[in-house]
Amino acid sequence: MEDKKKDIFNCGKELFSSKGFKKTNVSDITKVVGIGVGTFYNYFPSKEALFLEIFLEENVKLKKSIMEAIDLNDAPLELLKKLISLNINGMNSNPILKEWYNKDVFGKLEQQYREENGVNKVDFLYGSFVELFQQWQTEGKIRNDIDIELIMAFFTAIINMDTHKEEIGLQYFPQILEYMAEFVMNGLTNSPE
Repeated sequence: MEDKKKDIFNCGKELFSSKGFKKTNVSDITKVVGIGVGTFYNYFPSKEALFLEIFLEENVKLKKSIMEAIDLNDAPLELLKKLISLNINGMNSNPILKEWYNKDVFGKLEQQYREENGVNKVDFLYGSFVELFQQWQTEGKIRNDIDIELIMAFFTAIINMDTHKEEIGLQYFPQILEYMAEFVMNGLTNSPE
């Protein structure tokens, strides 16, 4: 039974990567795997649920590769800039993760995630960095009078800017992203007056 689920998962990953989320349907997956459409639903409640599981696995792999590529002893601002750059490059180079930029698709995925994990919980993207920010607070590298969830919201807001670069203006986007990271980190590293 687990082998069949793995086959569906791997086939879905391959088809979503090559055709995209919208152009892949359950019957495409079941034909390749050699099962009936009804059998698919014994393993996954929907195409969105399968894609979300694949997306989350790819996201974990990206976050792991980012953590292996950085030096946690770097200054917070330089480290944050590197984290942002590696994250954006990783998302853009992975066809599964790139669906993040498709607002229709990601809206469905976010809704699916909320239904499965609770309405207020959408921390699947950047939760792996909480420990880093907590360590910085402990070491006095960033302010400890700001709740860690609010700090993570700042980081998430910076990352989410990438999905709005057209509205911001492509000609300004790289500089705005860099300045926003600098402004946020300057605010987090300077004690309140």
